Amino acid sequence: MSKKIWVHAELADGKITGVAFELLCKARELAEAMGDAEVEATLLGSGVEKEAALLAEWGATTIHVADDPDLRLYSPVTYVPILAQLAASHLPDIWLFGATAIGSALGPAVAARLKTGMAAHCVDLGINGEKKLTALVPSFGGKVIGEILCPNVKPQMASVKPGIFVKKPPVPVPLRVEKLESSVWKNGLDLKGLKPVNVVRRPPEGLPLNEADVVVCGGYGVGSVENWRLLEELARRLGGAVACTRPAVDEGWAEEHCMVGTSGQSIRPKVYIGFGISGATHHVCGMNGAGVVISVNRDAEAPVFEVSDFRAVGDVNGILPLLVEAVKPKISW
Repeated sequence: MSKKIWVHAELADGKITGVAFELLCKARELAEAMGDAEVEATLLGSGVEKEAALLAEWGATTIHVADDPDLRLYSPVTYVPILAQLAASHLPDIWLFGATAIGSALGPAVAARLKTGMAAHCVDLGINGEKKLTALVPSFGGKVIGEILCPNVKPQMASVKPGIFVKKPPVPVPLRVEKLESSVWKNGLDLKGLKPVNVVRRPPEGLPLNEADVVVCGGYGVGSVENWRLLEELARRLGGAVACTRPAVDEGWAEEHCMVGTSGQSIRPKVYIGFGISGATHHVCGMNGAGVVISVNRDAEAPVFEVSDFRAVGDVNGILPLLVEAVKPKISW
């Protein structure tokens, strides 16, 4: 009997999110390493026939579907028991979730129901000699990469931020849907509690990070809110977007949605320019897909220089104002 690697396909506005396709590509790699594994998917929503077909185009040999108007919007009241019920029936060996706002809440809740563990915010996944999942997660402030294993319980579960894995070309397979009928999952489930009514999205100001060809990123070494305003002006003049590390959020210079790393976004701009960033693994794993990496830091031994194409050893206070003065505005937001 072949092993099963599941990928949960999360929906946003009725469409499958990009991280699901990234995870399907990685799942195919893991299945090849295991030698005897099938890649399957789980999908919950309302009117999801087209989305299920899309998962087959990306290599999911079986799509486990719960399709009902009550599932149009995510709710832990319905999603958690349904997924736990599916796993208890089919016993997948590995189950991958996107570490999105929803996935970061849904995955651990399902894991708790199944009495298994979940490795969160992984930067890579692999298969060891015993054909078990090895999840790599930054630890101790990003100074080391820890290996997390859950070898004695199924499913082995992990979550990965969008953008960590690269989408490869689709590998279409015949569409095979296994539908969990509403009468089955609704049996004994209390649906009289709080229900999601609508989703209201507030788009961030400026150019979204995942669409920017140029990203100007700042860390604690930027030093002050005045310097941060210069960093924002440089990004504007370059026609790019502003990003940050956790300390810049803690100081109140930047909003949390600008953060790059395991606790934020993963980006792949053509050019990344970093100011006052040490280079902890927590941040680097979110930007190591950038085309050209330029770093400015007064510490000549800063770890960020190890992943940089160009480096400038110097004080941000002296370099940043000169750059802003030298760069003429390209476009404005």
